[in-house]
Amino acid sequence: RAMAERVLVIGSGGREHALAWKLAQSPHVKHVFVAPGNAGTADNGKISNSAVPVSDHAAVAQFCRDQDVRLVVVGPEVPLAAGIVDDLTAAGIKCFGPTAKAAQLESSKSFTKAFLDRHEIPTARWKSFTDPKAACAFINSATFPALVVKASGLAAGKGVIVASSKEEACRAVTEIMQDKSFGTAGETVVVEELLEGEEISCLCFSDGVTIAPMPPAQDHKRLLDGDEGPNTGGMGAYSPAPQISKDLLQKIRETVLQKTVDGMRKEGVPYVGVLYAGLMLTKDGPKVLEFNCRFGDPECQVILPLLRSDLYEVMQAVINRRLASSMPAWREDSAAVTVVMASQGYPGTYPKGLEITGLAKARQLGLEVFHAGTALKDGRVLTSGGRVLTVTAIKEDLPAALQAANLGVAAIRFQGAIFRRDIGHRAIAFLRQSRGLTYKNSGVDIEAGNTLVQKIKPFAAATSRSGCNAELGGFAGLFDLKAAGYRDPILVSGTDGVGTKLKIAQECQKHDTIGQDLVAMCVNDILAQGAEPLFFLDYFACGKLDVDVAQGVIAGIADACRKAGCALLGGETAEMPGMYPPGEYDLAGFAVGAVERGQMLPQLDRITEGDVVIGVASSGVHSNGFSLVRKIVEKSSLDFSSRVGVSGDQTLGELLLTPTKLYSKTLLPVLRSGHVKAYAHITGGGLLENIPRVLPKSLGVVLDALTWKIPEIFCWLHKEGNLSEEEMARTFNCGVGAVLVVQREMAQQVLRDIQGHETAWLIGKVVPLQKGSDNVKVLNLHRALQANRSLCVQSHIQGKIQTGKVKVAVLISGTGTNLEALINSTKKDTSYAQIVLVISNKPGVEGLRKAERAGIPTRVVEHTRYQSRTEFDSAVDQVLQEFSVELICLAGFMRILSGPFVKKWEGE
Repeated sequence: RAMAERVLVIGSGGREHALAWKLAQSPHVKHVFVAPGNAGTADNGKISNSAVPVSDHAAVAQFCRDQDVRLVVVGPEVPLAAGIVDDLTAAGIKCFGPTAKAAQLESSKSFTKAFLDRHEIPTARWKSFTDPKAACAFINSATFPALVVKASGLAAGKGVIVASSKEEACRAVTEIMQDKSFGTAGETVVVEELLEGEEISCLCFSDGVTIAPMPPAQDHKRLLDGDEGPNTGGMGAYSPAPQISKDLLQKIRETVLQKTVDGMRKEGVPYVGVLYAGLMLTKDGPKVLEFNCRFGDPECQVILPLLRSDLYEVMQAVINRRLASSMPAWREDSAAVTVVMASQGYPGTYPKGLEITGLAKARQLGLEVFHAGTALKDGRVLTSGGRVLTVTAIKEDLPAALQAANLGVAAIRFQGAIFRRDIGHRAIAFLRQSRGLTYKNSGVDIEAGNTLVQKIKPFAAATSRSGCNAELGGFAGLFDLKAAGYRDPILVSGTDGVGTKLKIAQECQKHDTIGQDLVAMCVNDILAQGAEPLFFLDYFACGKLDVDVAQGVIAGIADACRKAGCALLGGETAEMPGMYPPGEYDLAGFAVGAVERGQMLPQLDRITEGDVVIGVASSGVHSNGFSLVRKIVEKSSLDFSSRVGVSGDQTLGELLLTPTKLYSKTLLPVLRSGHVKAYAHITGGGLLENIPRVLPKSLGVVLDALTWKIPEIFCWLHKEGNLSEEEMARTFNCGVGAVLVVQREMAQQVLRDIQGHETAWLIGKVVPLQKGSDNVKVLNLHRALQANRSLCVQSHIQGKIQTGKVKVAVLISGTGTNLEALINSTKKDTSYAQIVLVISNKPGVEGLRKAERAGIPTRVVEHTRYQSRTEFDSAVDQVLQEFSVELICLAGFMRILSGPFVKKWEGE
């Protein structure tokens, strides 16, 4: 729809003000007329009132033609029952609402009861009568409490008497049928069973086939707090109703709403519009009390504010029988409460013409005020009906919404105003009692925690070793040092996390290797004292426990403990709502090991000038420096899902998540042989800061980077991040995960022992420290990083046209600012496009230089050199063919392309 349109809303209540308010929010709507409307719909932005006589359907049709109104929305039931939809539709005017025949679901109680029975839709037991004597006889002899007496016709929502005794029920029959208290509406009465339970309103949009349910609501019929006083048209409402579980709502949708719409269609009367089911939630399930064939008032004032979609679009979809393809969306995690302010004396006689103040103040509080019985006189808003206005609040939960609505009501004043302060009290009580405050409702699921413990017990048990059996569930874990074979042990402990490597694991949703990182960071550290890791504890914290994720992480921890030879003795799973966003978790690990008193490392007094440094290979970045890694990836042309490696069988995320090497099993025998003077774990601080931790103050080391193999990921990080040598050596392990200091004579033997299990090299030597010089010198690092460039991640990605990418030509005329954005986006591995050519119709423009810098072929086709557009276009076409272009992108191209060219490249 290109044009914004005019809409007419029929009615004058709070419901109609809410409909007009919601419709006016649509960009498709230019203006909303309300007939007859009230003070709230008078000249209010896009909304104004119309005096067209609503009961004269021909006059309404004429008004629509005169004012070019394209949609009529009917608020109340009386015009629907009078056939306004039939008449306007016949006059060629789109109208939202059911036909008179379909509206019988509301206008005839006896039709509805028979319909419900025909289609086996649950309802109260009943019988209809046209003779008061027969009705009373039925009341007195029925086998169920036949105490609800209804006038069959329309009685403004008030034609229902719920009697407390048989005598009262018979009196009601007499009043309705003989004294005609509801006029012709009472010529037929329906007597039905009094149902026990909670009353609830379930509304839906229907296009005759598909239904789109709205959030369930509950209105309050009684005049006074605590549900005391006479019945009214409704003193307030709230939505959604928490008493209705998701399952029950689904049941109501299937067994009541959908069945009703299906039944009407089968009977040849498709139901189009809003269907409102008033239900009683009995212990035998939901039962239909009544139908309304339009929005309820005041339910409309709480349901529409929760609608996220455009109401005009939804109504058009209903009228055009296209509801299935544009189902409305609703605000989740919000609650709405509306409170009615009524005139003194309502529902009986009441004064009119009293001034209303404080409306602006209520709006300042962020509330919506929907007018009902109001009128404008000399710029003042006056009362003119029983229900005067409704105040609606939308908040995160019901108690907050009720509190806000009550504040709004307190701000608005007119003489003798009556209102309730407890709208939604049953729901709030239900929430309190059902939630009692359980730990689970506050966000901690103990059941999930217990499930997790059961699932990880076998993983932990598999890590048992001499000195302990790893059984989870006690208050603490025990370890017997004697049983583990120690005579005079020193205990050694270490704790660590895995830094922001966690973020990558969470982004890639790969949780099975991060556990090994955690264990390795701790056990590799305690090796520096020569300690064998004996047991490990872990701490897993999250905002909301996802058992599968946690199980994956902890299974990884247990598996790494087994490989490292230590027992997973216990751990803590902390579920802390509000501390971490959904999907995020944090890890910490604690390792305890032991070493016999005489075998402790480092042996500082034995280290001398000329000792040799052995480097043990890392598996990659290990677990430090990841905040820098993430920054580099963010700025690069790759992301974690980019394919890398010669065969492209691994993503960048997977490559970076390669787990940290566990050195305890492989290096412990070497460390205990007596030939090793010191061991350093290369973690945070890289080569420069970790080696000095195990050297005497007077000595340093010189390493030669050409002596070991640097994994290509470091070359890529170095190049992409434009990092200095020093930054590389201070942040990363650069391919060396651990270093050992040994006597020169023993170096070859120790190297051979290590090479039985790990890749290792002789990488440097111990030197005396000159005053003011660095403890660690790394020679040739830049050269080594460059030399390895051929292996770099990038080399497998750039420079060759990737298969499966669409070949794009970009046509430009100038600076190429759009082109630059296109080049950057197509560089990403995830892009489906490959720019193979840039054509400019002007020579020497900046855009051509941008393309050349990016290595993209360019051509100039000057339009001034051709006699006609067609000739110019065919020259362009030839170049496009030469480069096998599949898609043309015009990026600031300032020429009009001719018909033949556009036809040839149609859709491309």
